[in-house]
Amino acid sequence: MAGRERSPRAVKLAAAVVASAAVGLGCTADDDPSSPTSPATSTTTATSPGSGTSPSGSESARPPSNTSPSTSPRAPAPAPITIAFAGDIHFEGPLRDRLDEPAAALAPIAPHLSAADLTVVNLETSIGTSGTPEPKRYTFQAPPAALEALAAAGVDIATMANNHGLDFGLDGLADTLRAAEAARTATPPLSVIGIGADVSDAFAPARRSIGAVDVAVFGASVPDDPRADPTQQWAATPERGGIAVALDPDRLISAVRSAAASHDVVVVYLHWGVQGESCPSASQSRLAGQLSAAGADIVVGSHAHRLQGAGMLDDTFVAYGLGNFVWYTQNPDTAATGILTLTVDDTGVTESAWTPARIRADGLPTVVTGSDADAMAGEFAALRDCAGLDQLTPSGKP
Repeated sequence: MAGRERSPRAVKLAAAVVASAAVGLGCTADDDPSSPTSPATSTTTATSPGSGTSPSGSESARPPSNTSPSTSPRAPAPAPITIAFAGDIHFEGPLRDRLDEPAAALAPIAPHLSAADLTVVNLETSIGTSGTPEPKRYTFQAPPAALEALAAAGVDIATMANNHGLDFGLDGLADTLRAAEAARTATPPLSVIGIGADVSDAFAPARRSIGAVDVAVFGASVPDDPRADPTQQWAATPERGGIAVALDPDRLISAVRSAAASHDVVVVYLHWGVQGESCPSASQSRLAGQLSAAGADIVVGSHAHRLQGAGMLDDTFVAYGLGNFVWYTQNPDTAATGILTLTVDDTGVTESAWTPARIRADGLPTVVTGSDADAMAGEFAALRDCAGLDQLTPSGKP
C-alpha cells in the first residue's frame, strides 16, 4: 500500500520540534513542556500550546569559538493515553426499564467502559419524549435519562450521526438538542456529536484535553446501505438541524484536515457499511483512505450489526465495524461484541486491545474469559483479512 504524503500531524510535530529548539527563555511553569505533569485528566476545551520568546542573537550571547554550543534539553513526549470504543447502544425492549435508575443502568459493563482515559460509543436512538415517528421500519426513542446512563457508566462522547438519530422528526430533534446541551454541562459531562442545530454544529468535533494530549472526535453518517431505510434526508443544512451526513465527504475531510493541524489525535466515528456484512463495502474502504490521507489517527464505525475488521491503514488505525453493544435483540451472528481500547501517543496508535463480550438476553453485554475469549478474539482478528488492513505491530506501525 503506497505511503501518503507528509500528514498534517507530522507537519505539526515537526513544527513543534523546531519551536522547542528555538525557545530558550520566557517559559512559565504552565507552558514549560519539561515541567512535571499530574496524572492524565480530561477537560472539554482544547488547550493551546504555550509560547515562548527566542533568546537574544547578540554577539555577547554566543559561546566562545572553542566551546560546543549548548543545546536545550529535549522536551519529553506527552504520556500515552487510552481511548476506548464500543458499538451500537439503545434502550429498547427489556433495556427501557433500566433507565428508571440511570446511574445504575449500565452498571454491569461500566467498569470496562470507564477504564480508558476517553470512551466513545454510537447512540442509536432519538432522545426525547415528543415528536412523530418517521415512516420507516424501526423507530427508536429514549428519554434524556439515556444520556445520564451513558455518562454514569464512563462514556465521554456519544455520536448520534446514524439512521435513528431523527426517528421522531424535527420535534424529536429539538428534544435531543436540549438533552445534549444539558448532558454537556452535567456532572459527569457527556458530549454528543454528529447531530446539531445546523450543518456546522452537526460536523463540529468534541474536543478533549487529556494530560498534554489534545483530542478531536467527529461523528458522521454515510447512509448508502441499500438494505436500510433511507435517511440522507436527515442531513443538517445551513438553515436546518439534522445529522452530519457525509455522502459527499468533502466537508468531513476538510474538517479532519483542519483538526489534524491543531490536535495531537483526531478520531472519526462513522455510521456506515451494509447491514449483515462482516466485510467493509467499497465506499467504506474509499472513505477510510481519504480520512487517513487527511490526517485522521483513528477511524472507527458501526451499523452492520456485525463485527468488521480492525487494523492499520497506512498511519491510521481503522476499525470498520464494532457491531451491537447494548441491544434489545441478538442471535449468534449479532451477539458477539466487545470494547476496543487503543493506546495513543504523539506518533499515533501504538497498541490495541480487544475485550470480547457477548450480548445477553437482557440486552447487556458480558465480558467473556478463558478459552471462549481466546476464540472470540481470534475470530475478530481474522476479519482483518477481508478488510484489507495490516496488523498493528509493537512499534505501532503496520
